[in-house]
Amino acid sequence: AANLKGMARAPPLLAGTGKDATHLIVVATSDRGLAGGFNATILRDTRRMIRELTGAGKTVKLLTIGRKGRDALRRDHARLIVDSLTDVGRPSLTFEAARGIAERLLARFDAGEFDACTMIYNRFKSAISQIVTRQALIPFAPPEQAAAAPQQGIYEFEPEEADILADLLPRNLAVQLYTALLENAASEQGARMTAMDNATRNAGEMIDTLNTTYNRSRQAAITKELIEIISGAEAL
Repeated sequence: AANLKGMARAPPLLAGTGKDATHLIVVATSDRGLAGGFNATILRDTRRMIRELTGAGKTVKLLTIGRKGRDALRRDHARLIVDSLTDVGRPSLTFEAARGIAERLLARFDAGEFDACTMIYNRFKSAISQIVTRQALIPFAPPEQAAAAPQQGIYEFEPEEADILADLLPRNLAVQLYTALLENAASEQGARMTAMDNATRNAGEMIDTLNTTYNRSRQAAITKELIEIISGAEAL
């Protein structure tokens, strides 16, 4: 891919359309809430990217994965949403689901609906840390180290390199989507676990505070009753 990039015989998924006018953003969020700032960080970066592209005079389209992203972006960017998918990871995330999304993207790309496609999702780092990531899907971007590496040898390809890539790149798109969705799912579970742990801790602290307040009020009421009884007895 690094050798063919920029050459006339490079397949469209590698070379692109030759234009940079229309961008499709794939926004991967969750279908459920109660996940802390998981969805908010993705949506914040999506809105930032929309502003950057529209400010540069580009046309922006959105494909949302997950109810939370769809509902949030529909409020202020409804006209940009061209497709929306929900329940992709139910009952479990499979490669077939990622392949279906890849086929949708390829169909739109072949129809000339966009020139470049970028996916925004959360990459899992730890249960308390997720990294918002922008990944270029179309055109395919070879790893920098591969593009910069010196030629190690001379290889003969059968069939031709372009034919091999034309067959492999659509499969690679599905693999990239599957990897990103798995990272996103792991990030969602980590964020939800952290959010629920914080909620449980906060609820425990609130219960302790209310118990203390209740005990103080109860003790004050008992003390008041005792004072009234003693005062009455002394008056007699």
